[in-house]
Amino acid sequence: MRTIICQEPGRMEIIDQEKPTSIQDHEVLIAIKRIGICGTDIHAYGGNQPFFEYPRVLGHELSGVVEQVGGNVQKVAAGDLVAMIPYMHCGECIACENGKTNCCTNMKVTGVHIDGGMREYLIMPESHVLKVNQLSLNDAAMIEPLSIGAHGVRRADVKEGETVLVIGAGPIGLGAARFAKLQGAKTIMMDISDERLAFSKDWVEADATVKAGEGALEELKKLNNGRLPSVVLDATGNKASMTSAFDYVSHGGKLVYVGLVKDTITFNDPDFHSKELTLMGSRNATLEDFENVIQAIKAGQVNTAAYITREIEFDKTPEYFESKNFNTNKAIIVLE
Repeated sequence: MRTIICQEPGRMEIIDQEKPTSIQDHEVLIAIKRIGICGTDIHAYGGNQPFFEYPRVLGHELSGVVEQVGGNVQKVAAGDLVAMIPYMHCGECIACENGKTNCCTNMKVTGVHIDGGMREYLIMPESHVLKVNQLSLNDAAMIEPLSIGAHGVRRADVKEGETVLVIGAGPIGLGAARFAKLQGAKTIMMDISDERLAFSKDWVEADATVKAGEGALEELKKLNNGRLPSVVLDATGNKASMTSAFDYVSHGGKLVYVGLVKDTITFNDPDFHSKELTLMGSRNATLEDFENVIQAIKAGQVNTAAYITREIEFDKTPEYFESKNFNTNKAIIVLE
């Protein structure tokens, strides 16, 4: 089977591997059909991804068709269209015991810590396979990235009527903003790109947009009757943005880091203390988030067709990464 492997930073190639021929009783063999390209993949290719080793088969935003199931598999059958939860948790640590499988102490993310789905076939445990026959293959591959944003919104416990600022109008930020909007929040998007802000205004149905940089703080207050947002979600993965995000949260508010940066973040403690801020990390997503996203897509509340802005043939994937032209909302690799 054809497999795309990132041998080292800046070097990706297609190799031939043996197709899996046997599976365990609890496993599912899936013919991969769609692979979303994530910022994690781009960072791994560029050598900037934390907790990463080479060589690695990338790809964790996946959909496909079940080809074979193990003897004890009951939830899916051959021919089913499926999405996949790529977070392999141990089920035994304190996080798992408390239902926080997304931040398992022994987490192995498919396509990051273990080889992923940039290949024609992949074996997954039944527990991490979701039957989504009512969706399209493109829809199904977008469930994972949208779940990241949905999880951030759930972490923040966004309430109807409160004001939420989402910083970073990329794929994750868009998902976070859309699910904040679906919670009934007044939703404001911030980014440095006018093009991304215009896209977010339409796709999220954001109440307002703000250009990041000088004057942003006063613009936020102007848009919100002199008050700052009670929830700020930063989805940039940019140190400067994540640091300045503290300035945009109201007293008694919450700041949620949905993005990840390979660096140290510092903040001014008197300001943090005087505001009595709640600072949260938001990592991955749980089954609850995946199910929430699936229902939203089924209900027509999330426009995945517009979310995907570029399709790439499987064999042209190395060329796409080599070009480093990542100026698109969501690229997706297509296998037919």
